[in-house]
Amino acid sequence: MNSKLIRADGRRPDQARNVSITSGCQPFAEGSAMIEMGNTAVLCAASVEEQVPRWMQGRGTGWVTAEYDMLPRATSSRRSRDRDSGRTASRSQEIQRLIGRSLRAATDLEALGERAIYLDCDVLQADGGTRTAAITGAFVALSLALNGLVSDQKLERVPLISSVAAISVGLSGDSLLLDLDYSEDSTADADFNIVMTDAGSVVEIQGTAEGNPFPRQRVGEALALAARGMEPLFAAQRAALR
Repeated sequence: MNSKLIRADGRRPDQARNVSITSGCQPFAEGSAMIEMGNTAVLCAASVEEQVPRWMQGRGTGWVTAEYDMLPRATSSRRSRDRDSGRTASRSQEIQRLIGRSLRAATDLEALGERAIYLDCDVLQADGGTRTAAITGAFVALSLALNGLVSDQKLERVPLISSVAAISVGLSGDSLLLDLDYSEDSTADADFNIVMTDAGSVVEIQGTAEGNPFPRQRVGEALALAARGMEPLFAAQRAALR
């Protein structure tokens, strides 16, 4: 990695954007959090339902799932709402499935019991990394909702296995860049979205070459860079949950 490379916003290649998470932004939700990473902002809300979807009933286990959407003016030009086309956009479907998988990996679903938690992740402003920000912020909303169930004596303990967060890494020429903004993401030769627990375990790696294939060893290098960038995210989660 070229450690002397300075990016357009002044960051080093291995430097993430500033992150802040504010909890309790939607008082009617069982848990909520606003996450801001650079100029990307995502509002995450957790809703608890005292039943699971019909296809899960009788299994004695809970369910955590997510929905993802982007406000029409989250980007530089207006984006039509998914409802205008009568269906959820394929990109939104892919992202909300990723968020759901990531949050389920952090949850003891048997200890949750037969109830479902829905995470609504709405992008207020998009400047790259909306899916990774949504995962990181949704974990805080989920944690708050689960703490509420314990406070209401509906659960004996908070059914979380670990914290979970996500960050992007891009390959631009010979350089790996941590936490891409939109201008970097749109021109990267390859990009990765990496989800990890606070114990350092990998939940998911999404990696795509935008043109030429990339050497296999870059995957390990990208994973190592992402791992170094995770601690500020976990610190922000801890601060929001305090």
